[in-house]
Amino acid sequence: MMNIKRSEKLILFSYFIIVIIIGTILLQLPFAWKSENKLDFIDAFFTATSATCVTGLITVDTAVYSLFGKIVILLLIQAGGLGIISFTTMYLALPSKRISLKSTKVIREYYLVSVETEPKHIIKQIILITLLIEIIGAALLYIGFMGTVKDHPILFSVFHAVSAFCNAGFSLFSNNLEGYVRTPFINITIMLLIILGGFGFVALRDIAKRAARKKKKLTVHSKIMIGCTLTLIISAALLFFIFEYNNAYKELSMSEKIMASLFQSITPRTAGFDTVPQSSLSASSKFITLPLMFIGGGSGSAAGGIKVTTFFIVIIAVLRRTRRRGSLVIFKKELGSAKVLSAIMLFIKALLIVSLCILLLTITELSLHPAPDKDFYKIVFESFSAFGTVGLSLGITPSLSLLGKIVVICTMFAGRVGLISMAMPQPIDSADHLIEYPKGEVLLG
Repeated sequence: MMNIKRSEKLILFSYFIIVIIIGTILLQLPFAWKSENKLDFIDAFFTATSATCVTGLITVDTAVYSLFGKIVILLLIQAGGLGIISFTTMYLALPSKRISLKSTKVIREYYLVSVETEPKHIIKQIILITLLIEIIGAALLYIGFMGTVKDHPILFSVFHAVSAFCNAGFSLFSNNLEGYVRTPFINITIMLLIILGGFGFVALRDIAKRAARKKKKLTVHSKIMIGCTLTLIISAALLFFIFEYNNAYKELSMSEKIMASLFQSITPRTAGFDTVPQSSLSASSKFITLPLMFIGGGSGSAAGGIKVTTFFIVIIAVLRRTRRRGSLVIFKKELGSAKVLSAIMLFIKALLIVSLCILLLTITELSLHPAPDKDFYKIVFESFSAFGTVGLSLGITPSLSLLGKIVVICTMFAGRVGLISMAMPQPIDSADHLIEYPKGEVLLG
């Protein structure tokens, strides 16, 4: 059992590391970069990691890459977006004609459904749905970009569709999507792609089956996703609208202010696009953005963060007393104590990773390499963005020191791959069941 778990994690880590290495090598090729100045290795490594981990933080302008370089980044985003589940499981399945037991366990962990019969069908379904949504999104963006994008409009459309659905936040525009803040068609298309990509295939398939009347009730997971997602989007949009009405959104019309508020409430949930510069937002809006980046999207999706369901379980466990054995009752269904404890542990581990990143960046950027454009709040914002694989920044990413870039690279990797690895259930030594220890007493509070 322990060997199986280690094998699953080894394959997961190996896949992402190999993709990042290949991406770094390709981006280092002379014809991948248009500028006269040579692209530094650390910047190529940073870009490859950010793309594969679908983060969106950049140390160099993506627009400066050549057509080849942009296509490489696009492929890295796609590989990273599908890598956690689909490509990892495909790698496990390809060597043999039938998916092994350990492959089945990987799928089951993220899909909450019975996969003993046709696990390959589930993988194919994931890939087909992903490609279908991205193709539709690219077609809509192509219409939206008509008249504004003259060179390679198809690439721009496909790139932004994939980047939005995979919640990557990479843009081929130097100012991201700020030039389209007044364009409803582009805004709505990008927002829908972000939501669909970050919702999770389990919930999407469950909702589709319920809509087609193939099942009577939604699962608890889907109910939590729908309720929490709507609550987070609407409540955050309302707060952004209030805080930025006479600030960052001052020059926008009423409808544009509502649209910008909705976009800002959706994009921190690991998408990373922006239609309004994050640095122009008020301190209150920046503060609200932090927990949104930390929470992220849905399990089994392209989104990062601790995931909506983890956040929901932790909040319910805090606000509501657990039952005698530590379980919770949600939507008249009992959630076991092991699941509740796993959510709390994941939440704590995530906070520790973010805290460590903040500490290290304060050392590398504020103590060793201080600069007027760097301050503590920007460090905190950058750390949450890197961990949540969001990509939003207050502008300090390009000016990070070498050590600072390495810290952010490690944080992006930990937020994307490490957190998934931590979420995998740990094997329990059979000897633990045979040993009983005397009970201890600890005072709390």
